[in-house]
This record gives sequence, C-alpha cells and structure tokens, in this order.
Amino acid sequence: MSETDVLVVGAGAAGIAAARALLKAGLRCQVLEARSRPGGRAATDTATLGAPFDLGATWLHAANRNPLRLLAQSLGMATFDHGSARESVCFDAGRRAGPEDMAAYDATWETFHTRLGALVPLPGESAAALAARSGFGGGRWDATVMHWEGPVICAAPLAEMDARDYLDTLLEAPDLLLPEGTGTLLARLAAELPVSYGAVVERLDWSGPRVVAEGRFGRLEAASTIVTVPTAVLAAGAIRFTPELPPETAQAIHDLPLGLLTKIGLRARGADRLDLAPFAGIERRVEREEEAAMTAIAWPFGHDHLMGFVGGPAAWDLAKAGPAATVAFAFEELSKNFGARAMAALRREGALVSDWGRDPFSRGAYSHARPGRAAARGILAAPLAEGRLCFA
Repeated sequence: MSETDVLVVGAGAAGIAAARALLKAGLRCQVLEARSRPGGRAATDTATLGAPFDLGATWLHAANRNPLRLLAQSLGMATFDHGSARESVCFDAGRRAGPEDMAAYDATWETFHTRLGALVPLPGESAAALAARSGFGGGRWDATVMHWEGPVICAAPLAEMDARDYLDTLLEAPDLLLPEGTGTLLARLAAELPVSYGAVVERLDWSGPRVVAEGRFGRLEAASTIVTVPTAVLAAGAIRFTPELPPETAQAIHDLPLGLLTKIGLRARGADRLDLAPFAGIERRVEREEEAAMTAIAWPFGHDHLMGFVGGPAAWDLAKAGPAATVAFAFEELSKNFGARAMAALRREGALVSDWGRDPFSRGAYSHARPGRAAARGILAAPLAEGRLCFA
C-alpha cells in the first residue's frame, strides 16, 4: 500500500457505504479495518447457538426509507417484519401481567410519546427533563417505559442525552429482521471491496496537500480520508491527528459518547419453551428507570434460544465484571419471572455475550448527544481542510 484517491478508515456500515459510493463514482479507494472482519458493530455469530445471532446491530429500523432494506433484497436476503409477530409478556413481582395491566402499560407508552412529541425542547434540556416538563412520571408503569426508552433503546439514561437529539433519533417502524443476520448482510456488502484487515490506523497527518495514514501496516497516502470509527474510539485518542483537530470538531467527538447495550444468547436445555411464542418479548415492571433489569426476545424465528438485552449503567457494570457475571445476572432476571423453571429450561453453558464495552475498536454500542449538544452531529459531519479530512 502506498497511495490511493480516498482512504476510508473503518469497515463498518459507514465505511462500507463510503467505499461502495467511491467505487461507483470511479475513484480508487482503500479501506483500513482494525478487526479481522468487516461490519464494525454489526457481527453475526452463526455457530455458538446453532443459529444466526446478531451480537450488535439487529433491526433495520425505518425500513421504508432504510437503504439497507433494498440492499438486502438485492442480495436475495429475506426480511421479516418484527411488528407482525411482536407480543409483550410483562411480569410484575413475578406475576404475569393480565389484560388490564397490559392495557395500562400500552397506554403509558402512548402518553409518553404524545406528551414529549408535543413539546419543543429547551436549549440544553435533557430527555429526562423534557419528560418531567411534559408532566410524565409517577404512574405505575412510567419508570418501566423510561427504562425502555433510555437504557434499553438508547443504551443510556434519559438524563444523559439531549432532548432534541433524542426526538430526532426515535425509532420508526417498520422494524425488519434478517433471518441470516445484519452482520451477515454487511459482510456480503463488503465482500468485493478493497479492505485491508488487521490494519490499525495509529496516526493521520492531514497537514499537507495529501493525507497520510500510518500504522503497523506501513504508510498510505490519499487525496482525502473518511474516518468512520466510533466517536468513543476517537475520544480515547486511539488515532493521533497531525495537526490536532479543530477545537469544535474535537468537542463534538466528546459530545457524542457511546452508551452500552449488551446482548445475551441463552439456549434451551430441552423442550420447555416457558409458554412463550416465538418473538414474545419478556419484560418486567421496574420501580426506577436506572434499575438493573434484562429484557429478552424468546425463540426468534423458532430457534431454541433467547435473546436478552441489558443496557445503560447496568451494562457497563456487568462489562467490567465479565461475561460470566452477565450470564449469572441474566439467570437472576429470568428467575424473577419464571422461578426455578428458568434454570431448568435454559443452559448456562455455551451462553453467548456481546462485549462492545471492552472492545477497543468500539468502546460502546451506539451514540447519543449530551444535553445541550444536539448540534454535535452536524459539527462532526463538516468536512475539514477543503474535504481532505471527513468524519462519518
């Protein structure tokens, strides 16, 4: 490797998209990927549980306008509308909630989104403060909804994210699943791209007319560079920039931290399916948004495993303790709902746990803007040096 038209740092979704667009435009490009595989925080394990399991990105949200939908279909990959099979099974102090409680739960979800959507966020306001100003809070199911909206869906507490950014990035149906896995899709999209794996970029010099990337792979020059690595990796100083980045760009990187969502795969021990249909969502009522809890999806596509989720501060604490602690916590949570039956129905051995928090090339799951910093995404997206240095 010596020179190319455009250098792309990172072969996750953004890097793959950039490389495909560059090649379509007739430009030479080279993608440098630190890992031994493409996909970034989209990775599908097909062996551990005997079926595809997405350790990271899973759903194609806003599928009616999500370009990944058409790309998946062009590759002959089937899509499945999760909403068509979604069923919430919620427990309250070990008791399965009945129709009346579930109706109240659903109404609380509707109230939350209606009230927050009717307000204009104030400068610097957090999503939690917006919820409080809307009058939401204090009801029986309110903390459970806020737990979902913060730690589970956004991977961080509502108090830590900007209200404007939160509203701008709300989920939008339809939410499609790929039976073969989202990581599988990205791997196929990257298959014919010029990607060098195990190529960790340690330094980017953008002081001259061409950008120079350096690492153990050697030295590579390009007319311009697109950096697509996660903001948490950039904030940790994993890449040294010469000259240093402008203060506003550096600040934007720090204003877009990554929260953490950990996924746990647990396989059935025998025929017991806990009286749950495929795609049933397992939830429990919590007393506080920040309460450590695990939600799960049962038997996706009829497979014999559960897909659990732990988000926010609880996920960070478990990441520090290690995968074994995460599996133990998962069984504690399931036992709160199913009692000893959970231990008999599911295997502890062979469990699968994602580890994005300790992964040096991720350092988290996905980003949110700190309160008052909703403009950070636009600032980071602004090209530097007349386009020679760009960030995804």
